Amino acid sequence: MPRVFKSLVTISVLSSFVIAPIILSAEQAHARPRKGTNASYIGAGVAAGVTNGGKPGDAGDAATFGGNLSGRVKLGKLPVSARGQVLWSDDTTAIIPQVSVDAPIARGTNAYVGVGYSFVEKDGKATPLGNKDALAVTAGVESEVGKNFLIYSNATLGVDAYKDNSASAVSINGGIGYRFK
Repeated sequence: MPRVFKSLVTISVLSSFVIAPIILSAEQAHARPRKGTNASYIGAGVAAGVTNGGKPGDAGDAATFGGNLSGRVKLGKLPVSARGQVLWSDDTTAIIPQVSVDAPIARGTNAYVGVGYSFVEKDGKATPLGNKDALAVTAGVESEVGKNFLIYSNATLGVDAYKDNSASAVSINGGIGYRFK
C-alpha cells in the first residue's frame, strides 16, 4: 500500500507542474477580487489509467485511456461540493459520485479533496480506474479561465479496484467545464 501512496504523490506533483502554468496564466488574464471559485459546472475531457492490476495478459487489468465527464455542484456557503465523474474506456464505464472539501488557493481557483465510490458497469472490464467497484479518493484543482469556463484536473485513487487482487488503481483526469451556476 505505501507504494500506491508514493505513486499517487508522484503523479500529483507531476500533474501540478503541467497544470500550474495554465492556472497562473488564466489567473493573470482573468482578474477577480475573490479567492477561489463557487462555480457549479459540467465538463468533459480525457482520463488516463496509469496503473495495471498485476495480472500479466489480462486485458481487464491493463491501464486504460479514455474520457471523462465531470461535474460539481457547490453546496451552500460551506466549502463542500457534490461532485461526479464518469470515466469510460472502450469496454465499460465507471460512475463515481463524490463529496469534496474545497480550498481556495488563488483568484478563481480551488484545490479539492473528495471521497466517493466507483461503480463499474461491467465487472471485470477495464476502465481508467480499475475493473471493479471500489472506494475512490480524489485530489484535484479547478480554475476559472473565462466568464463561463473552467479547467479542471485531478488524480483519482481506486482502493482495491482490480478483480482477483488487492491492487489499487490511479487515474489522471482533466478537461474543460462550462459554468451553469
